[in-house]
Amino acid sequence: MRIAFTMVCIGMFLMAPLASGAADYVIGEGDGLDIAVWGVKELTFSVKVRPDGKITVPGLGDVAASGSTPTGLQVSLAARLKELVKNPIVTVTVKEITNSKVYIYGAGIKSGVYDLQRRTTLLQLLCTLGEVKTADLRKAYLLRNGKKLKEDFYKLFIKGESENDILLEPGDSLFIPLLLDKNVYILGAVNTPKAIEYREGMRVMEAILEAGGFTKFADQDDIVIRRKVGQEEKSLEVKAKKLFKQGDLSQNLVLEAGDYVLVKESLF
Repeated sequence: MRIAFTMVCIGMFLMAPLASGAADYVIGEGDGLDIAVWGVKELTFSVKVRPDGKITVPGLGDVAASGSTPTGLQVSLAARLKELVKNPIVTVTVKEITNSKVYIYGAGIKSGVYDLQRRTTLLQLLCTLGEVKTADLRKAYLLRNGKKLKEDFYKLFIKGESENDILLEPGDSLFIPLLLDKNVYILGAVNTPKAIEYREGMRVMEAILEAGGFTKFADQDDIVIRRKVGQEEKSLEVKAKKLFKQGDLSQNLVLEAGDYVLVKESLF
């Protein structure tokens, strides 16, 4: 399964992500540009975008480049160069990208800076992070321009719901916190109440069996999973007899790290 998932991730990098409506690259400070005006040698040159976001163009002086796409800058330069050149044909090529950093931080993974050398989606970047066992993907979020653009990476990365994927942009930040509670807790009418290290995909009956199974006093139709969701506590009921006698698999709920499973005793 792990090998298959790794191959999927590699395949995604080999295919150019064709995100709907994906914008052209946005030029930033420090980027190197090749600018050429067809047939005018003096206006064919290389330039680096200054920290103030501008470049110097012969005959025009300072021109704002940062924040424009290469296509947008071509149109802007062509319009202004009409004063100097008849029907100027301008091309702008980004030859050196420095404005392409995505910042990854949080105690759940190794912090670092990722260079967007090509169009990259959130899922593709997550595939490069390696082991995320200690990461709390449900509390992770993507920060863009000071605002949370996307929260909760769990369904995207673990469940494979790729329709929730998003194209990354330079300057994005990914916060991936540490999974603080790595256990599930089995309490009440089980033979060995205990904390069990959480495993991806663990279900309630699996955890109860690891805790020695039900005692003879257990009410198998009175099991409660207590789960913290944000600042609120959620209770989920489980009726094991429906699972055993009627084959109702919906009763065998998937657990999450930090869950408390309470098996109550029968009154009779």
